[in-house]
Amino acid sequence: MFCRNQSSRATVARGSALEMEIKRGKFRRSVYLDTLQKIDHEIRMRDGACKLLAACSQREQALEAAKSLLTCNARIMAYMSELQKMKESQIMQKMARRYVSCQRILPCKAKVAISDLRIPLMWKDTEYFKNKGDLHRCAVFCLLQIGTEINDTDMVIVDRTLTDICFDNTVVFSEAGPDFELKVELYSCCTEEEFSGGNTPKKLASKLSSSLGRSSGKKVRAVLDTGGSSPVSNGGGNPLLLPVTTVPGPKYHLLAQTTLTLANVQDSFRTHDLMISGNEESSFWLPLYGSMCCRLAAQPLCMTQQMVAGYLRFKQITGEQQNWMKIYAVLRGTNLFCYHKKEDVEAKVEPAFTIAINKDTRIRATEKGPQSISISNQYGGEEVTHTLMAESRDDTHRWMEAFWQQFYDMSQWKQCCDEIMKIETPSPRKPITMLSKQGSLYHEMGKNVCLDFKAIVHAYFLILELSLISIQLILCYIVFSGRPFLYSIFINIFLFWSRSLSFILQNKTEPSVFIYLYKCIQFSLPLNCIVLYNNKLNFTEA
Repeated sequence: MFCRNQSSRATVARGSALEMEIKRGKFRRSVYLDTLQKIDHEIRMRDGACKLLAACSQREQALEAAKSLLTCNARIMAYMSELQKMKESQIMQKMARRYVSCQRILPCKAKVAISDLRIPLMWKDTEYFKNKGDLHRCAVFCLLQIGTEINDTDMVIVDRTLTDICFDNTVVFSEAGPDFELKVELYSCCTEEEFSGGNTPKKLASKLSSSLGRSSGKKVRAVLDTGGSSPVSNGGGNPLLLPVTTVPGPKYHLLAQTTLTLANVQDSFRTHDLMISGNEESSFWLPLYGSMCCRLAAQPLCMTQQMVAGYLRFKQITGEQQNWMKIYAVLRGTNLFCYHKKEDVEAKVEPAFTIAINKDTRIRATEKGPQSISISNQYGGEEVTHTLMAESRDDTHRWMEAFWQQFYDMSQWKQCCDEIMKIETPSPRKPITMLSKQGSLYHEMGKNVCLDFKAIVHAYFLILELSLISIQLILCYIVFSGRPFLYSIFINIFLFWSRSLSFILQNKTEPSVFIYLYKCIQFSLPLNCIVLYNNKLNFTEA
């Protein structure tokens, strides 16, 4: 149906190849310059982290600065690797002299999100239950990488009071292919110790210069000449020499890592194995259980975006009659949505009917009807066929290419195309939590408990004193029954006390004022009782 004769095909191929090479050259140049700008941005961010680390006077600020420094170094190395791949690819194309464009179908990109990351800890009984031994606190965070896209989680302080390391961040990668490899690296740093870096090797400076060119390479080399080097793993390969600061401060170490692929994607929580680095003698060591739990979801663009749309004619069979109804069709996800008119899509009206497009669907374009498209599905063991007709041969070609692309995307993304997986919007970063000067979270809990206990004690003594004063008033009434003027004196004293209490509660006066007040009343009432009782005895004897 779509075949051409060989001569015209060769002419078109030569013309399209030249045009394609021009477009590819412009695209490579644009990507190359964009990557250089990203490297320049990360270098400036790295310089800011170095200055902040040198000026930090608080421990939590230094930990955050060291975390930013490590993240910037990882991004710089990722961009450098990407530039090197681009350079090698360009050289291979020149050597092979591929003047004919070989157009092949590429799978669509997808959003890949990892959330609810949990890493269980395995403390010893004496440390967790009996709270014995020296307190060990570490600052940890995760570095997540797909290609050149690198993200980090919030920093979490871990000690023996925690049973799991929990990262509440939802990290989303927007340009992932079906062959993606999500590298998860857990870094740890002891909060009680400080470390200093070394010097940057000349090899890295020369490597940057040769990769970036003369002008950009000189700028990068000048910036890195003042740095240092540290062997930091890049996710399971050989150690890379990363530029680090010579400013003394905390230093993060790789504690554990793993790699997740498309096979690990599932719309639920799953457990994955971790490869642990270090040993118990390391200052940054934490007793990891050896696994992590997370939710890894993916949303291919073919499931969320409109792949093709346009007017078609739908064949209706009522008895022996055949009618053609004009519809507006939209291919999105695993369905071909059919509307009465185009405006219904914008108004979000329910489609008139829907035709399933899944991995078991068969689509054919026959020679008898060059503009017709038949879509067949299995329903309950029976084959149901829908016949559509495009307005022109070019339109039919456009629809068939869209269907082929959709089927190819489904075959590459596999379980991700069964149904749309939910991806939550990443929440904004939380402010830096100030670290307590105490050694354990129990101290922080103890402070609150202590304050609450003091308030309870104050309330208890207030109630007790109120009861004692009430008893004294009752005794005074019994002793001086029959003497109304003396009874009225004590009633006035009680009213004064109650009004003072009401004033203190309404104006939130300090408890010390209230304590002083009822102490005065407490000591004055028994003294008055004794004096008046003696007067009563003297009056009776007389």
